[in-house]
Amino acid sequence: MSTAQETVEYATEHTPRLSWAEHAPEVYKAMVRLDTAAKKGLDPKLYELVKIRASQINHCAFCLDMHTKDALAAGESVERVVQLGAWEESRHFYTEKELAAIELTEAVTVLTEGFVPDEVYEKAAKHFEEAELAQLIAAITVINAWNRFGVTTRMVPGHYRPGQYA
Repeated sequence: MSTAQETVEYATEHTPRLSWAEHAPEVYKAMVRLDTAAKKGLDPKLYELVKIRASQINHCAFCLDMHTKDALAAGESVERVVQLGAWEESRHFYTEKELAAIELTEAVTVLTEGFVPDEVYEKAAKHFEEAELAQLIAAITVINAWNRFGVTTRMVPGHYRPGQYA
């Protein structure tokens, strides 16, 4: 019987292409202010689910790392975070209001038809008061912008601690 630990060798961590926040600090500060403004009045768990779903679609590993950790720190369950990538087959994990937000997130993020379908918007409007819906749309828009910075500059996931940028 061997007592030696097996060594697992992981792939090499990539390096970021550019530290965009360092080179465009005013843009970064404006994004932080916009993000802070966008989340006002939204349930923190819902806010993180929206950020995770958009980040999954956009393949932003840095934002997935950050918002998964923040969601768990906010009390979200591992099960709901894991099922989010297959939410259409896992609808029973979410409320109708959350499902409307997730569908709206996908429609705003993808825009393959060039617009957000009326039925998706109307479903969201049924579950959110106008002011809250405006905040939700802002939050979806902001995470999409963050994702584009993260993916383009190849920000490195895995080092974020919950609340690190709060």
